[in-house]
Parts: sequence; C-alpha cells; structure tokens
Amino acid sequence: MTADSNIITRDYFDSILLESRYIDADLPDISFELFGERFSTPIMTAALSHLHKICDNAMTEIAVGAKNAGAVHWVGMGEPEEMEAIFATGARTIRIIKPHADNNDVLWRIEHAVSHGAFAVGIDIDHAFAWNGGYDNVLGLPMKPKTLDEIKMFVKAAKVPFVIKGVLSVSDALKCVEAGVSGIVVSHHHGIMNYAIPPLQILPDIVKAVDGRMKIIVDCGIESGMDVFKALALGADCVCVGRNLMDPLKDGAAGVTDRINQLNTELSTVMARTGFKKLSEIDSSVIHYRRA
Repeated sequence: MTADSNIITRDYFDSILLESRYIDADLPDISFELFGERFSTPIMTAALSHLHKICDNAMTEIAVGAKNAGAVHWVGMGEPEEMEAIFATGARTIRIIKPHADNNDVLWRIEHAVSHGAFAVGIDIDHAFAWNGGYDNVLGLPMKPKTLDEIKMFVKAAKVPFVIKGVLSVSDALKCVEAGVSGIVVSHHHGIMNYAIPPLQILPDIVKAVDGRMKIIVDCGIESGMDVFKALALGADCVCVGRNLMDPLKDGAAGVTDRINQLNTELSTVMARTGFKKLSEIDSSVIHYRRA
C-alpha cells in the first residue's frame, strides 16, 4: 500500500458506487446558501497561494473566475496589497490565514481581511508542524499549533463567519463546535501527512458528531462533478476545488469560470440520474462500496 495520502484519497473516491433512480426524477437546482448568502453552485475554489507562474495576475484572475461562475472564492497566503486587489474584484472571498506563532500576526490578518471586505475568515490548523520534529516555518514565517482558547479568541475577533481548515477527526470537529466556528474544512492539505484518512472516509463520522451546528466543507482530490456529488451524499454542505483548476487558470478568469461550469454540469447530471432535485435532498441512500 502506498503511503501517499493523495493516492489513498483517489482510491477511496473510486471505491464509492452509486445506484440510479430515474422514475420521478427531473433536472436539479444546484443553487446553494453559505453564511446567509446565495450562490449558483456548492463548488468553490480552494484556499490557494503563490499562483504567480500560472498566468498574469493569477491570484486575482481565479477570484474573478469564481465570481463570474457565481461561486465562493477562497484565498490563502499573500501580501497585503495582493489581498486588497483580490477583495477589490468583488468576489465573495474567504481568507484562510496560516497558524502564525505570534497571535498578533493572525489577528492583524483577520482585521485586514475583514476591513477590506472578506466574506469570512479562518485559520489553517494543519501547517503547525514540520517534518523535522519541530514547528513549521512557511516562507520564513514561524508557525505553531493553536489551543482551543486561542481559536475562541480568533472567532470573537473576526466579527464575520470563522472557518477552521484542516479538520480530519471527530475530536477536532467537536472542539470547533465548542469554539463557535461557523464552518470546518475536512482536509488533509493535499497529503501533508502520509497515510492520512481520506476526507470522505471520516466525513460521515464528523457529520454525525457536528449534527448541523456548522457548515462542513470537503477539500482534497476533487476532480469531477461525480466527486462533488459523492462528497455531498456523504454529508458535506459544499466542496473546494484547487488543483483541478490549475490548467484552466492558464487561460485566466475565463478558464476558471468554464471549468467550474463544467463541474456544475457534471454534478447536475449525476443528481438527475440519482433522482435528487435539490442539494438539500441528497443523502447517502444511493451510496454503495465496491467489494474487495
């Protein structure tokens, strides 16, 4: 068995089978609500960083592409001026901040994002540790794991919905509930740890534990509308797509919009063939697993 969590995740996606339901089926509505706002799709961009070599102004282009697709846009690291340019596009953007060792750095980034129009903000908890037995360091910036009390402080400071990215256990999910966060991203950060459980495998347990008290987003390895459907059927409210948008981003915002729309078409087709007319109706009753 490979140790690569991305390969393990792909294999798990492909082990999930669907039954079809055609009688009384119809074309579905895939519109979606997040934090009180309505969007055209539950498919969102991932919280990406440092895309400068893909195309000119790639970080703003992907934001515009999401906006034109009626999708939520997420963003990761970037300089303040770059963040301001992204927010200025009008894309409804969720800003994810690294777990900087100095909490003042986190709080400053929260305030900066909110003051420039962030739709929501959050923190990436899985970049806390390096592979050398110490704390992580990202581009010269020291990181450190956060306590429950620190997360509560960030939630209070934000004054907009706050999201935790990198949840891959019921334990962390329940701590997020206690902290009062508005949503979690179930993710292993593209294999930041070997042998990480696939997000879709742990997802049903997290959904049951959270019991509707926050939004649940799935990230990692989503390549098609079929993958999106499987995540929704297992309890996710919405998904983030990152690497699958990189080739389309070479054509700028238009490429991103076109790819999101293709994923929407694929999702709509799967929903029609499984008999679900609205996102809220999708459940795991159509899910089966390939036998070994």
